[in-house]
Amino acid sequence: MVGRAEMLCSICMYRKGGILLNKPTTYVGGQAVIEGVMMRGPEYIATAVRTPSGDITVKKDPVHSINERYPILKKPFLRGTVALCESLVYGMKSLSYSAQAAGEEDEQLSSKEMALTMAVSVGLAIVFFLIIPTYGAKFIPGVADDAFRLNVVEGFLRLAIFLLYIWGISLTSDIRRVFEYHGAEHKTIWTYESGEELTVENVKKHSRLHPRCGTNFLLIVMFVSIFVFAFLGWPNLGVRIVSRILLMPVVAGISYELIRLAGRTTNPVLQSLFKPGLWLQYLTTKEPHADQIEVAIRALNEAKPVEDAASGLVSAAVVQPQSLEGDV
Repeated sequence: MVGRAEMLCSICMYRKGGILLNKPTTYVGGQAVIEGVMMRGPEYIATAVRTPSGDITVKKDPVHSINERYPILKKPFLRGTVALCESLVYGMKSLSYSAQAAGEEDEQLSSKEMALTMAVSVGLAIVFFLIIPTYGAKFIPGVADDAFRLNVVEGFLRLAIFLLYIWGISLTSDIRRVFEYHGAEHKTIWTYESGEELTVENVKKHSRLHPRCGTNFLLIVMFVSIFVFAFLGWPNLGVRIVSRILLMPVVAGISYELIRLAGRTTNPVLQSLFKPGLWLQYLTTKEPHADQIEVAIRALNEAKPVEDAASGLVSAAVVQPQSLEGDV
């Protein structure tokens, strides 16, 4: 279950902004996990999970980001790769904890098992999203004699595989539950960013679509890769595969800057360009139940910045355990 779910993470990274009236000055991000939600703030990562008994259990850890030791990694186009790698590591740890807490695994993965799972997952991603599209592009009629068209076709094959993957896993009941918690994560973050009290009723009012979502990020990656890879022409298959792997940090860096722009822009033209990523979230998020929202609230209350909690911008909601069949 952990292996299937780890690519569903929401890579909504926190960022610092200006002073906003009645709103937090630091944003948080999160990820849906098995029967729960992980929230990441600037200081803490909190994973809240609904246990089989109906209680909510929380694992809270301090954030140790490599860019705090090496400030140069905070620079534009470098910070994106760091953010992606750290999201994968923290996400995998949260998924392992949630699987154990939700009763789906007897114990959490060891460091060696976690590294192996991540390696296998990355390997499968390379096969499905890099090797198959770049190999299959030549079989599309009418493009074999033009390097630019081959790169465009490769990009759209990659996008088609990604959409089919999302659609396929969305048909399973386990993943639908993850998508419901994904919706709860987004709605709770919207409530927090709006400066409202974190209550179930307030959270329900908000959209389950968020511009900083990992779904949006991955869609941006698909399109950015078309333009980045197009500069390489169309060398032999081995060179294409290696070059695409080596250029993924470049693609991730550009995509990360674009996802940050998507989260803060009010320009209607730019907003329209990011609309496909929001539309795709209709597939990767579902309307959450009240008990799922409670879990997301608990995670955010544990992860939100200390200054926001101290200032009373967002009150801590009282979370009472409910059954998993809560009302939408």
